[in-house]
Parts: sequence; structure tokens; C-alpha cells
Amino acid sequence: MELSSLIGLVLALVSIFVGMILKGAPLGSLMVPAAYLIIIGGTVSTIFVGFPMSDLKNFPKLVKIFLFKPKMIDKSELVGMFMEWASITRREGLLALESKVDEIDDDFLRNGMRMIIDGNDQEFVSDVLMEDIHAMEERHRVGAQIFSQAGMYAPTLGVLGAVVGLIAALGELEDMNKLAHAIAAAFIATLLGIFVGYVISHPICNKLKRISKKEVEVRMMMVEGLLSIQSGVSTIAINQKLAVFLTPTERKKLEEKGGASGGQES
Repeated sequence: MELSSLIGLVLALVSIFVGMILKGAPLGSLMVPAAYLIIIGGTVSTIFVGFPMSDLKNFPKLVKIFLFKPKMIDKSELVGMFMEWASITRREGLLALESKVDEIDDDFLRNGMRMIIDGNDQEFVSDVLMEDIHAMEERHRVGAQIFSQAGMYAPTLGVLGAVVGLIAALGELEDMNKLAHAIAAAFIATLLGIFVGYVISHPICNKLKRISKKEVEVRMMMVEGLLSIQSGVSTIAINQKLAVFLTPTERKKLEEKGGASGGQES
């Protein structure tokens, strides 16, 4: 499981509950079914209105991505792989990489490798791979937008729920005790709307965008590596080209593992 997601969700709930206790607000006051119906039901309805079913069918997958860390090839490991493949290519040619294709777990990288082994034009390979990346970015953008819209409308629906509650409270003007409880219940909708919008939906949207950005960086790195191998560059050169995708810390670790010196030509 993605540790930061778990910590964030638990900390959010604890903060709300403990904060209410410290303020002297009874936790039982959160049990307002009408507020949950208006906020949760209303937010879900805005998503259905705003997106086609073809986009919404991926919702369970988006939640899984948020809760569980997506599997990605480590960038430093990727540099080592490309250096090895570059060395093989310069010694034996591109066809020698056929034995490595089935060992690649990533579909994008495997398809790219097959294209360069089949002798496709470099511009064609680049165009196909870049189109694949752009299509992935668009899918990810729509997925993040679902949560962005939920985060935008949930707080507003909280205000709507509060208004509905206050309208109901006006019917209890003769009984101050009931009036007080009705007003408190009305503001639970506002609390819930803000919580769903700014504590849940917007942060999930942000995390999905960050995950997408990292995946794009890894794929761009793969494209650069594949085109470099197709061009027949040296292991030293491919190490230098791919190192720009690494953070200074990652570069240092790679050098400590012999990444920098491992680029010696055979």
C-alpha cells in the first residue's frame, strides 16, 4: 500500500475526530443521514453528469492507484539495462537483443524494443512511442479531473446541505432546544462537504497527477534509451544521456554502484 496515502487518510480522520472532542462537540452529532445523502449523493451525481461512462468505468482503477503504489521500473535500474543493451548492440548488432525482449516486464518498453529490432525507421519509432505517451497522459488527465470536479462541487453541496438544514430548523422556532440541534445538524453538511472536497478529493487529484508525471518521465527515458540504442551510441554516451533524468541523489548512487565507470566499451 502507498504509505503516504494511508498516513494522510488516517491523520485526516484523527484530526477531525480529536478536534471535535477538544472543542467539546459530541461525535454523535456527525450522524446526520440527510447530510451524507446530500453531499455524497450530490457529489457522485455531478461526476456522472460531467463524465461519460467510458471514463467512469476506470474509477476503481484510479482508487487502486491512489491506495497502492504503482509498479514502475526504477530509473537507476533502467540506466543499467540500457547500458547493457547498448554494449550488446555494439558488439553483436540489434538482432542480438531478441533474446532480451521476453525478459522485459513493461509493455511499453517491450513494444519499443520490438520496433527497433524489426528495423523500423527511427522517426517512426519515435512518433509511435510519443503518441502512446500522449494517449496515456490524456487518460491520466481525465482520471485526475474526476477527483478535481468532486473536490470543486462537494464544498458547494455542503453549503446547499446547510441551507436545507436551516430551512428545516426554521420550523422549530418554538422549541429552542430542537432549534439548536437542527442548526448544529445543518452545519454538519458544510463540514462533510469541505472534508470530502479539500481533504479527500483534491489531494487524491494531486497525487494522481504526481504519479502520472513520474510515469511520463520514466517512459520518456525509455524512448531516449531506445532511440540511442538504435543509433548505436556508446554505453558511456547512453549513460550520460539518461543520467539527466535522474536526481542528483540518484546519480550519486548510480556512480557508487559503478554506473559511471560501467560504461567502458567492450
